[in-house]
Amino acid sequence: MSDSTVKFNLNGHDHDDVFEAPLSLAAHANIPSISTYHDLYEESIKNPKIFWSKVAAHLHFETPSENGLEWNFDKRKGEVFVNFMRGARTNLSYNCLDRIIQKGHGQKIAYKWEGNCEHDDFEITYQELHEKVVAFAKVLRSRGVRKGDVVAIYMPMIIELPVAMLACSRIGAIHSVIFAGFSSDSLAKRIVVAGCKVLVTVDGFFRGNKFIALKGLAEEAVRLAGVDGHPIDAVVWLEHLKRAKVPAGAKVSDVTLDAGALTWDAAVKEAASLEDVIEWVESEDPLFILYTSGSTGTPKGIVHTTSGYMVYAYETMRNSFDVHAETDVYWCMADCGWITGHTYGVYGPLLNGVTSVIFEGVPSYPQSNRIWAIVEKYGVTKLYTSPTAVRSLMAFSTDLVTQHDRSTLQVIGTVGEPINPAAWKWLYNVAGDGKCAIIDTYWQTETGGHIIAPLPGATATKPGSATLPCVGVVPQLVDNDGAVLEGPNEGNLVLAQPWPGMMRTVWGDHTRYVNTYFSSFPGLYSTGDGARRDEDGYYWITGRSDDLMNVSGHLLSTAEIESALTAHELVVEAAVVAAPHDIKGQTPYCFVTLGKQTQLDNKIIAELQQIVRTKIGAIAMPAATDIQLTPTLPKTRSGKITRRILRKIAEGDQGAHLGDLSTLVDESVIKTLWAGRFRLYTKSG
Repeated sequence: MSDSTVKFNLNGHDHDDVFEAPLSLAAHANIPSISTYHDLYEESIKNPKIFWSKVAAHLHFETPSENGLEWNFDKRKGEVFVNFMRGARTNLSYNCLDRIIQKGHGQKIAYKWEGNCEHDDFEITYQELHEKVVAFAKVLRSRGVRKGDVVAIYMPMIIELPVAMLACSRIGAIHSVIFAGFSSDSLAKRIVVAGCKVLVTVDGFFRGNKFIALKGLAEEAVRLAGVDGHPIDAVVWLEHLKRAKVPAGAKVSDVTLDAGALTWDAAVKEAASLEDVIEWVESEDPLFILYTSGSTGTPKGIVHTTSGYMVYAYETMRNSFDVHAETDVYWCMADCGWITGHTYGVYGPLLNGVTSVIFEGVPSYPQSNRIWAIVEKYGVTKLYTSPTAVRSLMAFSTDLVTQHDRSTLQVIGTVGEPINPAAWKWLYNVAGDGKCAIIDTYWQTETGGHIIAPLPGATATKPGSATLPCVGVVPQLVDNDGAVLEGPNEGNLVLAQPWPGMMRTVWGDHTRYVNTYFSSFPGLYSTGDGARRDEDGYYWITGRSDDLMNVSGHLLSTAEIESALTAHELVVEAAVVAAPHDIKGQTPYCFVTLGKQTQLDNKIIAELQQIVRTKIGAIAMPAATDIQLTPTLPKTRSGKITRRILRKIAEGDQGAHLGDLSTLVDESVIKTLWAGRFRLYTKSG
């Protein structure tokens, strides 16, 4: 543990140590001190045009622009919009590859690819990656794809996934990456709504020892899209199974492409004679669409545009991970089907000229030490993971971690949800061996990049806090009437002015964009999350605003109760939602997963109640009949817990509409949860 730690008190509750930024990082950090951060932050807020023009100067613009950020957040004053560097022309693929090569770094390793199976790996340089991107850009052009057309990408985490993304941006096409775990229906819906012209996919792949025959799913999606009146012009098939290593014990079905199918390799050869064309796009031209699930059952197509997203991805990557192209080996564990994989798996690292790891497999295969084996193998210096992954690893012996050399690790980041203090400390003490900066990053698909996050070489961190706003971001706390709350306080988290990387619209539905993000608090961007600000100005994300509960007039944070529950040595994971109560109005309803035993007996229940009572207070203590054991929780494929489902189960409303379920890893968990809920009903009489 750091020698320079101090205790602090927040709203009457004791919290653990403050961890100073490691001196080893501060000595050569891009932002080396908290005073440097404050100076940069002040400039970014007071003079955003000057600040962001300095950042943009590190990148290539074929046609520059004197325009900075222009916006209207208040729908009462007309249309809501954001512009950045209006009139500029650039190309993201060029900045990721050609610009780096022209600096003399063509032979630098861009990606170290690690397959699903051990000993299945290769490296690719920036020059080699450039050649693949140029070749596939020609393929897309040969199939009629032009600027503004949408290309669907439905692939596992193989090198051709970022190749396809970069090829789209090279010719001005818009890419829509759909996670390869989605169903045919989900893929078809996204193809139709986005109006996709071409689908890029693979024949099949492995996740652990499970075989995924993607061919059948893709073909069915294409058929469904045609039925809905949107036939795909072309499907480009990568024959991944010809080169994939087969896991021991895997059951593999026969997958063959139909005669005449357009294969990746054949298409590349056919289009080889075409000229390499770089499409210099307008600053506000769409770059990609990324769909998120919605409680209404209709996914939202989040649209990000070129210049603002590029500049923001470059700067937040540089600052949040303190990357240094000369020395770092960076690994973002997120799939490119999610915004984290876009910004901090592909675009951010390449824009900064960094060497990255791409991993096709899962952390638990062939054993639960796989993450640390990869860290040791490649000498990873910066690791980006999720609290869900961390908590799952905490259930196993620490020997699985400590048997591997992790001495190269300097920064470990987390994303997806607020990390509970127990998981934060496990990362610090076990995974990081007390030497790494742990950065809890807060952002959304809509924000394009980090909006609240620590700086590894400058920010003192508090376990569970996302800490301070990123440059250019102006967070505020407001009450339910929109009144701004000053000082240490708790309320709805909003953003008072734009930043370059924020979303511009919802694809095909600008009204939904305005209503979702700007109607609750006119003139402000609503994150939909609640937050708490402490006396040091640090932000603590308390979860979705509707995850705050009012118990007998007391506003309680579900995240705080979850942190208390997970402090119990047997609890691997916990999720808390508000349940209706005749007297209190609302009461905490708790879902807990145990690691070392499967029975939730009266002794453990009493211990859990006492922990909550001790750490928070009697008002937050759940009833014994409001603590439900569950083997797992309903999660999206990005690792987020789908709390709207848990709320309906806690309410006992089995007939309620649960919204969009297409993003769930396993829908069958819902039946298990309902069965457990009814057992509690019976138990409580």
